[in-house]
Amino acid sequence: MAFGVISEIGYICIHSSNIEQSLGHARDILGLVETDRTGNAVFLSSRAKRHHELVYIDAQRDAVGQVGLIAAGPTGLREARRRVQDAGYPILTDLPLHPGVEDGFSFAGPEGFIFEIYIGPQKSDVVPAGHAPDRFGHVNLHPKNVEAMRHFFVDVLDFRVSDIIGDDFAYFLRCNTEHHGIALIRGAGWLHHHAWQVQSIAELGKVADRLCDHGMRLLMGPVRHGAGHNMAAYYVEPSGAVVELYTDLEHIYDDERPPVIWPAEDQKWATRWALYDFTEFRSHGLFPAGEAVSAE
Repeated sequence: MAFGVISEIGYICIHSSNIEQSLGHARDILGLVETDRTGNAVFLSSRAKRHHELVYIDAQRDAVGQVGLIAAGPTGLREARRRVQDAGYPILTDLPLHPGVEDGFSFAGPEGFIFEIYIGPQKSDVVPAGHAPDRFGHVNLHPKNVEAMRHFFVDVLDFRVSDIIGDDFAYFLRCNTEHHGIALIRGAGWLHHHAWQVQSIAELGKVADRLCDHGMRLLMGPVRHGAGHNMAAYYVEPSGAVVELYTDLEHIYDDERPPVIWPAEDQKWATRWALYDFTEFRSHGLFPAGEAVSAE
């Protein structure tokens, strides 16, 4: 249940300089199926069978296009548009960027990240792959100014803080009962990973097997996080973004629950089962494309 203007995280759009390689990854490793193709854009979905949860744009350079946020109905959409305008963020399009939704708009948020807020995601009549994830879940951003990004999500879009890491280092933010739909960790100013829910820890082992069969490897995991309690495994997709598969994420049913605060030196917020050197893990990501590209 949503408590603000945003009800859930809808999709991630990635610009790919080698779209066939990206599509091969989405099909063979992640388990998504193509639902539609329009000019420079390819739309994919999971067992959720929506018109799109992942959009690849055929482009000259790899980048993150936009993050899609589903509004809490027409009233939430109108209120989100008013708040975005009042906060001074430039509106880029007054209509949806892609087919498969009822209504929406896009705008440039903090640090050049582009967001689309929309309603009415359409279903797609496709047969999911046998190894498809259940659905798209969340994104992890590494903004340079993490406090300003937190302010944007909390004060403009009604997200609530689930966990705080250190002194202005990281925030986990929710827009419904799920522990986080957006995670913010101070960093290079890019999208670090997009995350997909699977049914069990066994699925994390299976993605590792698929990666091995394709000459690839896990970047980290399986791991049990302290913040969010989910079990997860990570790898790098061809565009340079990290992909997370996760299961057993915490749900918070008390809208007023105060944030859990973790000291910066307590690494259990990130990993409860083993110690990791996060140098390589945090070295991957995609910078914002800086422009809203509609499907042509």
